[in-house]
Amino acid sequence: MRQPLICSGHSRPVSDLSYSNLGSDGCFIVSACLDGKPMLRDGTNGDWIGTFEGHKGAVWSSRFNSTASQALTASADYTVKLWDTLNGGEIVSIEHQSIVKTADFSNNNSRIVTGGHEKILRIFDLERPTDPLFQISGHQNTIKCATWSVFNDDIVLSGGADEVIRIWDLRSGTQVSLCAKSPISSMEFSRDRKYLVTTAGNEVTFWDASSFYPLKVYSLPFEVNCASLHPDNSKFIAGGSDFWVHVYDFNTGNEIEVNKGHHGPVNSCRFSPDGSSFASG
Repeated sequence: MRQPLICSGHSRPVSDLSYSNLGSDGCFIVSACLDGKPMLRDGTNGDWIGTFEGHKGAVWSSRFNSTASQALTASADYTVKLWDTLNGGEIVSIEHQSIVKTADFSNNNSRIVTGGHEKILRIFDLERPTDPLFQISGHQNTIKCATWSVFNDDIVLSGGADEVIRIWDLRSGTQVSLCAKSPISSMEFSRDRKYLVTTAGNEVTFWDASSFYPLKVYSLPFEVNCASLHPDNSKFIAGGSDFWVHVYDFNTGNEIEVNKGHHGPVNSCRFSPDGSSFASG
């Protein structure tokens, strides 16, 4: 079992975290928390860099753009906020009608997708963020996660409490539904763009990132909230209801190690861009 670095600062459970891409200054972590204060940290040693001040409610989601120059947070205060990571300033606050659970940048950083308790996906152009470009209905319950296809900024994926992953084509307005057995709790693409990794109930599913055909499904002995695939696709981590972060062999599903230390459910876990470490909260 590896000895973790403990990054103190948050006063309530961490709801989400993500790494930036690897750049000349290394990489960074942005964490979302129920205390309403998303934080920016050094991705190598976990050192605190700054806190984004402005939300008036729990923050459920946090993401970087591709250059790590901006961060995006979604909150229970009915807003999505765009931040300048260099000075910590708020660039824009985008109002919604209810709690927002997820927000993410498009691949070219020009648009964002948001979703939450309204059961509506919204696409905003960051040059003109006052009104959405698209409002997409279809989910029957809260949207918990949404992201963009790694191949096409006209394709958006979303999942949530209605136990369905939906793939939306913004050009035609059509959708494809992938059914799960439980509410979708997390969704991310692998670093090499080969796999879509989703969690639902006690299962981690690896889908082909192009065809969205399920390639591997592993049932774990706990409720899974999050999973992340190592950049070399040799192993994956998963965390959830048992307070531990488990490491599994990607090809066999066999457990390699267990990392203890959390005092509550693990809500988010991700490998660093180079795979040398992972973060969990």
